[in-house]
Amino acid sequence: TFWSSTQTPHLLRLALALSTGIPEHKIRVISPEVGGGFGQKMASYPEEHIVAALSIRLGRPVKWIEQRRENLMAASHAKEQDITLEAAVQNDGTVLGLKARVIGDSGAYSFNHASAVIEPLLAATLMPSVYSIRNYQCEVVAVLTNKTPVGTYRAVGWTAGHTARELFFDEIARELGIDPADFRRRNMIASDQFPYTSCTGMVYDSGTYREALERALEIVGYPELRRRQAELRRQGRYIGIGISPYVEPTAVGTEIALQVGITLPSHDNATVTIDPTGKVRVAVSVHSHGQGHETTLAQVAADILGVNLEDIVVEHGDTETCPWGMGTFASRSAVIGGGSVALAAQAVREKVLRVAGRLLEAAPEDLDIQESTVFVKGAPDRSIPLSQVALAAYLNPQLRAEGEEPLLSATRFYDPKPTYSNGCIVTVGEVDVETGQVSLQRIVAVEDCGTMLNPMLVEGQVTGAIAQGIGGALYEQLIYDERGQLLTSTLMDYALPTASKVPELVVEHLESPSPVTVGGMKGIGEGGLLATPASVAAAVLDALAPFEPRIEHLPLTPERVLQIVQRKD
Repeated sequence: TFWSSTQTPHLLRLALALSTGIPEHKIRVISPEVGGGFGQKMASYPEEHIVAALSIRLGRPVKWIEQRRENLMAASHAKEQDITLEAAVQNDGTVLGLKARVIGDSGAYSFNHASAVIEPLLAATLMPSVYSIRNYQCEVVAVLTNKTPVGTYRAVGWTAGHTARELFFDEIARELGIDPADFRRRNMIASDQFPYTSCTGMVYDSGTYREALERALEIVGYPELRRRQAELRRQGRYIGIGISPYVEPTAVGTEIALQVGITLPSHDNATVTIDPTGKVRVAVSVHSHGQGHETTLAQVAADILGVNLEDIVVEHGDTETCPWGMGTFASRSAVIGGGSVALAAQAVREKVLRVAGRLLEAAPEDLDIQESTVFVKGAPDRSIPLSQVALAAYLNPQLRAEGEEPLLSATRFYDPKPTYSNGCIVTVGEVDVETGQVSLQRIVAVEDCGTMLNPMLVEGQVTGAIAQGIGGALYEQLIYDERGQLLTSTLMDYALPTASKVPELVVEHLESPSPVTVGGMKGIGEGGLLATPASVAAAVLDALAPFEPRIEHLPLTPERVLQIVQRKD
């Protein structure tokens, strides 16, 4: 029995079986709800295999606890890329072609599921993004270094590529004298073009690219902000506006993995069971470590089975009790987990209606289920409690047709077609040119994840991802000395945004249900981190426009901001 803080219990069990020689069915992996994963807990680490080997050799339990310093130094790192962009652009702002060279720091060796090339490859494939760019050339380079290996981290690869492109487009717009919002309007994919196949082979199923941009600008009061910006500059104050529209590959299944550039068989399973007392058990292979699956997946089952939420228990994170699957990563749990739950619950519903039809002497298609009661449509007085139907299904063989199983249970797998979320993040910030300090005043996020299962949980995902994006833009960096020793090995040195650094957040929802997924759902977990660093950095550079800013590195620390100001002086 192996307890681990992992996002992928079944994949860890398989890895342990391969490294120890113990058959999978003799290994049990338990992953309790231990807090955030964000991709770093997706792969199996050497330490996990060492713990297993030691336990086998010693014949006793072995426990290893990683310290914060060990995590910062030795766990997977991410998002270090060197990106060079060139573009062919008409005087009216139309982008005719784009060229990218993307170099990623891969660390010393490859150990994650998608190989050491994952960062630069994903950055390059999503580079055209929400824009109608038909001519594109890219070069992808993964460089081996003496650092810890690269791994997945929320919006893996895409964050760096998106940030580089958006800041580059802002530079082009400034040089052409075009408003950055107008520049994006002129190049953006329109809603009547869906499904849209990008020049890198991504099939955008649906979306609200232009609508999200316009709504975000409307909420922030864009024209008035521009007037206020000019007025404040005359007073010696520098505010800026950063605009960052995005498309987010989500719900990574087998086909979309190929579209984003990796070979990753990716599917999941769910088992839905109504027990003889009418209560429901939902066992899933996706893992919950703070996303609220116990609520959202229960909602999916409740809607289909017609039962109350309190009558449902959702189980996850235990290979002994849950069906085999890939786990949680890449914004896939609501779509793939929810889809597999929906398919399994629908199969169980059909079983219930067949049994209830025999009890009520009615055709199954004439029945409905609400509040744990099965009734004849149009005649609610002809009804029977679900618990009575369940008990009869399990214990009354006379109600079973020949060859029909008595269990009100079904297991279904789901490997969805590619689906893409989208949105736009607009940041308003101010720069103190005397100190280099950046203060964020407001961030507006308009997102579209198709059908929302639970708006509150969607907003939680967006808010958390935005906070991480602020960190990437202004604070977080791993610094090594000339001997390769990590200097930022504590949270005193590795700066993170605190609550006081996160400004007022406004989150608004658009809904363009996916035509290719169960229930029209799309993922939502990564767009905030994908797009926020570009939005924040663009706001800083927009504030410093009088200083003709050019940057080559993030984060925009006070020292780097002052370098921009002093260079102009």
